[in-house]
Amino acid sequence: MSVAFRRESDEEHLEPKFELPIPAGPNWVTERGAAMTVARHEALETAIAEALARSAGEDEVKALRRDLRYWATRRATMDVQPKAVGDVAAFGTTVRYRLNGKEAEVSIVGDDEADPAARAISFSSPLARALIGGGEGDLADFAGKSDAIEILGVSAL
Repeated sequence: MSVAFRRESDEEHLEPKFELPIPAGPNWVTERGAAMTVARHEALETAIAEALARSAGEDEVKALRRDLRYWATRRATMDVQPKAVGDVAAFGTTVRYRLNGKEAEVSIVGDDEADPAARAISFSSPLARALIGGGEGDLADFAGKSDAIEILGVSAL
């Protein structure tokens, strides 16, 4: 029989499932981020046990185990940073700034805590890198523009 007429299995056409990418660099977290990491890890362990108890599908269990591997790695490598002190933008601070005539405020947190919609950005983001080290009244370069950002205030989280 010609290969043109054989039925291939559905498995041959599925996209491969890759591990969740681990952000490069240190795994700095705030105390809140450490608690979130532990909670996600424990919730996934519980979800896997429940899925196995109810004989969930293999794909569901595989996806949960993949997520668990990510959070287990993040839990094992997390480095809780001391609370920020002083008036200089750093990890664990909230920074008010002016960019392009608009005022905004962001908190600088760990990669897994970052939530731009909630105004929490990763310490490794370009905006955070531009802000870190600056204090009230300082100007910072951003997006190829000199003195694009004016820091209006800094406070600890």
